[in-house]
This record gives sequence, structure tokens and C-alpha cells, in this order.
Amino acid sequence: MTPSFRLLGQRRFLPLFVTQFLGAFNDNLFKTSMVLFVTFEVYSDPAVEAKFSALATALVILPFFLLSALSGQLADSRDKAKIIRIIKAAEIGIMVVGAAGLMLKMIPVMLAALFAMGVHSTFFGPIKYALLPQHLEKDEVLAGTGLVEAGTYIAILAGTILAGFISAKTAAAGVLIVAVLGWIAGRQVPAAPPSGKGEPLDFHVVRASIKLVSDTMHVRRLFLAIIAISFFWAIGSVLIIEFPPLVKNVFTADEKVASLFLAIFSVGVAIGSVLINKLLGSHVSARYAPASVIAMAGFVLFMYFVAEGWAGRTDGRLYNLVEFIHHPGSWLVALALLGVAVTGGMFVVPLYAFLTTTVGEDKTARTVAANNIVNSGAMVGGAVAVMGVMATGVSVLNALLLVPVMCLVSAWTGWRLHKACGEAELPEHEVPFAHDPTGDMLPILSQHHEAPSAENEQK
Repeated sequence: MTPSFRLLGQRRFLPLFVTQFLGAFNDNLFKTSMVLFVTFEVYSDPAVEAKFSALATALVILPFFLLSALSGQLADSRDKAKIIRIIKAAEIGIMVVGAAGLMLKMIPVMLAALFAMGVHSTFFGPIKYALLPQHLEKDEVLAGTGLVEAGTYIAILAGTILAGFISAKTAAAGVLIVAVLGWIAGRQVPAAPPSGKGEPLDFHVVRASIKLVSDTMHVRRLFLAIIAISFFWAIGSVLIIEFPPLVKNVFTADEKVASLFLAIFSVGVAIGSVLINKLLGSHVSARYAPASVIAMAGFVLFMYFVAEGWAGRTDGRLYNLVEFIHHPGSWLVALALLGVAVTGGMFVVPLYAFLTTTVGEDKTARTVAANNIVNSGAMVGGAVAVMGVMATGVSVLNALLLVPVMCLVSAWTGWRLHKACGEAELPEHEVPFAHDPTGDMLPILSQHHEAPSAENEQK
């Protein structure tokens, strides 16, 4: 077993991995079931379908923008394992509402549950990444991050595929069962008390968000990493919004094929997450970021030209999954999607590892929270861009051309980050410090790790 996968046999990592896996699975089982139901059974207008998909994406993202500062403060000042248990208990209640919406086919109820799951993810996200440097050794963090990302996208794959093959009522039962399993897994996460002195929580979300982003983004390399990640998620939001209407109206295929598209995308990101760890040899670096995202742009253009030449049905029917697979161009579509996703995973995973290993443990969750705020703004921007260009009459297919342009910006920021990190590599005793407005000295190049406790070594 490789060192990366060996972490899956240790209690300091496995319960968190399983909890995250089940949460991502449930999110996507519910969201995909809802979006596919509305796209294929309620609406029949490509522009309206894209707008609904964008609305659903925006509702998931909005809580990150509003509440990430509070979630970061909470995670850095309280025991992270206890917070996980509270969050996973709340997920059960949210999924009761979501299941009711699916069974009764009430769109407002489904959207309310979707927004609540966005709140749930907002509070879980900083904890997920902040726990890794607390429970893992420094040379294990990139591997752990890669496994979490790979597991997340495999969970997205499973939830997305399942949503395309089961009824709304079956999905309703499924999300409730998975929520309970996630709560059980979350109770097994080892204690993770705050490493610094707890600070009072600032419940003024606007003021807290502005202060958090300002305190984080003044460090040049954190600024560049967050901007690069944010452009990646803006790209991701455009692709996710585009997939269902693209499948239905360009590839003239049904919801099972839409589910397949999202599944291939998820598998690709998982592959890229593991592959980049192998290439970097567990060393956190943005070395491959520019080339990865430029390759991603190339695969998006490839997918555009494949779609442009696609011979769709003209009889008003949609290809089912078997018919789509037997279409002579389907393997080109799959190759393009897989290429986009693999290169995307290779781009973003080292940047997340960078965020969690270049600040002190008592600042990790807030750094991730600041990143989430900026990411969410970028994703909303991507959703707004899609709705805006389509409102001018641009087709679903041509709207896809937004992505290569955004990839070029990501490549530039990735290159700047790699250059900045290379210029700043100093011996450990010469590590510079950036002034932190709270009065602490924030190490921006390395991080002191205490010896793992006996609890962390439990299997």
C-alpha cells in the first residue's frame, strides 16, 4: 500500500475521510435529483433550464459568501470534532425537509433544503481542511488533501450517477439514510481542540468577512493562491451549470447521460488529485499549476468542437444512455470531459494544500474560510456570467467559450504563485513573518508541528 492510501487505515484520518465522503455524496444525490427532475420533467426551454441550474448553484454558494467568516472563527476557537458532530446532526434535519420536497415534488421546498445544505457545507469546509495539518505530519498533508479531494469527487460521482437512475421518492429515502450514516462517522473523528486561545465570535457577518479576507489576502502568496483557486471554481460553476442543458439541447440526450457527464467529470478530478501527489512527491508546490490549467483550456476547446460537430436527433426524442454510448462521437466527448477534469484536479489540489501548510495551525480554518468567501464570490460571478451571456442570445454551446478565457487568468495567477514561492524559499531559521492585526506573528513560509499525540496515533 502506498503512503497516501495507508492513511485510510488510521483513525486520525479515516473518520474524517468517511464523513466528508458521505456528505459530498448526499449533497450531490439531492442536488442532482432536483436539477434533473426540473430540467427534464418541468421545463422545456434551454434558457430557462440554464437559469434554474444557475439559481440552484447560487443558492448553494451564497452561504459560503455570507457565513464563511463565522465558520472559520468557530473552527479555530472550538474543538473541531465537536463541531462536526453538531453539523452532521443538523444534516439529518435538513434532509428531512429535502426528502419531503422530493417526494411532494415541491420546487420551493427543495430549494430551501438546498440552501440549508449550503450552510451545512459552509461550516464543515474549513474544519475539513484545518483538521489535516492538525492530525497529520507535514509530509502527509498533501497526500491527505489529495485523498480528501479524490474521495470527494468519487462521492460526487456516485451521488450524481445514482440520481440519474432512481426515482425522486427513492432519492428522498436515500438522502435520509446517508445523513444518519454521516452523523455516525462524524462521531468517530478524534478530538481536535484549538491550538491557540479562543477569541470571541464576531456575528456581524459583513464586518467579519471583510476583516477576515483583508487579514488573509495581505500575504502575497496567499492572495495569489486564493485568486487562482477562485478562478478554478468560477470555471467549475460554469461547467456544472452548462452540463444539463448542454446534454439535453446539444447532444440531444436524456438525464442519464447528463448524470454520466457529471460522473466522468468527478472521476477525472479524483484521478488528477492523486496524480499530482505522485508528480510532486508529497512536496507542496504550484510547479505544475500553469501547465495544468492551460491543458484544461485545451480540453474545453476540444469539447466545444466535438459538440459543434455533433449529429443530434431530429425526431424530437432524446438519446438514452445506451444509444449515446454507441454514438460514434461519444468517446470523443468522454475524452474531452475526462481531460478537463484530470487537469483541473492537478491544478487545484496543491493550492489547497498550500493554504493549510503555510499558516499557523490556529489560523488554518480562517485561512480556508477566507478562501471560501472569495471562491464563492467567483462562483457566483461564473453563474452570473452564464446567465448574462445567455440573456444576450448566446447559445448554451457558445457560452462554453467563457471557460478557456478564465483558464488563462488561472494560469497566470498559478505562474505568479509558483514564482513567488520559489523566490521566497529560505532556510527555516530565516523564515520571515507577516504582521497579523490580532497581535500574533503569522509564519508565512513554514509551520511548527508538535509531535503527534497518542490519540492521533490511534488506528
